[in-house]
Amino acid sequence: MTEKDFDDNDEVRPDAEGSEAHASDPDAQDGTDNPTGAASAEGSDDEWTVDDILGTAQNPDAAAEDAKLADLESTLLNDLKRLQAEYANYRRRTEEQRQVEIDRAKGEAAKGLLPVLDDLDRAEKHGDLEEGSAFALIAEKVRGTVERLGVTSYGAAGEAFDPQHHEAVFQQPTPGTTEPTVLEVVETGYRLGDVELRPAKVVVAVPAD
Repeated sequence: MTEKDFDDNDEVRPDAEGSEAHASDPDAQDGTDNPTGAASAEGSDDEWTVDDILGTAQNPDAAAEDAKLADLESTLLNDLKRLQAEYANYRRRTEEQRQVEIDRAKGEAAKGLLPVLDDLDRAEKHGDLEEGSAFALIAEKVRGTVERLGVTSYGAAGEAFDPQHHEAVFQQPTPGTTEPTVLEVVETGYRLGDVELRPAKVVVAVPAD
C-alpha cells in the first residue's frame, strides 16, 4: 500500500509539464504570442495625427463647396464695400447741402440789411460818419452783426472785371487799359459763403479804340 501511494503521488502529468514550460517561456511572458497585444500594436500604427488630417486631399464635392463659399464671401465683401462707399457719399452730399441751406437762410436774413449797409456807405462817403459820433457807433454795430453772419463784401476799384460777380452799369473807354477793369464801384457786392447775395455794380474801364 505504501509503495502504491508513492507511485501515485510521484506520477508526472504531461499537462502540468506543458503549463510549467509555457510559464517559463520568455516569449509567452512578453506577450509575443498574444493575439490581443499584436492587434493593439497594429492599431496604434493606424492612428491619424493632425498633420495627417490636414494633409489629406479633399474629395471633389468638398472642394466644390469650399469654392462656392469663397465666391459668396467675396461677393458679400464687395457688396459691403459698395454700400459703405455709397453711404459715405450720401453723408458728404447731405452735409454739403445742409451747409448750403444754412448759408441760404442766413443770406435771406442778411439781404434785409443790405439797404442799410448801402445807406451807411453813402453816409461815410459824404463824411456823415464822424468818428466817435452816435451815428458811427450804430454803423459799427450793424456792420459787425452782418460780419458775424458770415457776410462778406466784394468789389473794389482796380480789380479785374468778372461778369460772374460784377454787374457793369457803364463801360468807360480808358487809354492804357489792356483788359476790362473795375473803374468805380457804384454798389458793393455781398456774398455769404458760396451764395451770392448781390453782385457788385461797377463802372468798367475798357481799352480805348
